[in-house]
Amino acid sequence: MIVIHRGATLIELVMTIVIISVAIAGVVGAFGLITSRSAGPLDQTRAVELAQLYMDEIITKKYDDNTPPGGVPKYSGSCNIGAEGGETRGTFDDVDDYDGLNDSPPSSAEGALSGFNDFTVTVAVACAGDDSGIGLPASEAKRIDLTITVPGGTNFVFSAYRANF
Repeated sequence: MIVIHRGATLIELVMTIVIISVAIAGVVGAFGLITSRSAGPLDQTRAVELAQLYMDEIITKKYDDNTPPGGVPKYSGSCNIGAEGGETRGTFDDVDDYDGLNDSPPSSAEGALSGFNDFTVTVAVACAGDDSGIGLPASEAKRIDLTITVPGGTNFVFSAYRANF
C-alpha cells in the first residue's frame, strides 16, 4: 500500500510568512495614513468590518439555485437575480437572493449585530461577467455591491465578484 502525504514544505511556509508580513506592514501603513487625514476613521473602520461580515456571508453561498452541491458540473443556465418565492434571509441559498436586501439596523442570518444600530446596509447583485475584465460572458459572474451608510450619512461602497465555477 502506497501512502501519499501532502503538505507544505518549510520553504513554502517561510515564504508565506514573509508575504503576509509585508502585506500586514502595508495595511498598517495605509490605516495610519487614513487615520491621520480622516475626520471619521472609526466609522470607516466599522464600515469595513460590517462589509466584511456581509460579504463573507454572501460569497459563501452557491452561484445560483440550480448550481449542484460542490459546484460540479458548472451551472450553465442564464443569470437570474433575486430571491425565489418565499425565501427569507435565513433561507437564502445563493448569491443573487441577497439582491435588494436593505438592513437597518444591520443583522446577520442568525440575528442582530450589536454596535451597529445607526448603520444601514444595502445589497445589489447584478450579472456582470462581461465587466469583470477577464472576458467572461455576462452569465458567468455576479457582482455584489454593498453600500454601508454610517451614522453621519456617509456612504461606503464595497464590491466583489462571485464567478460561476
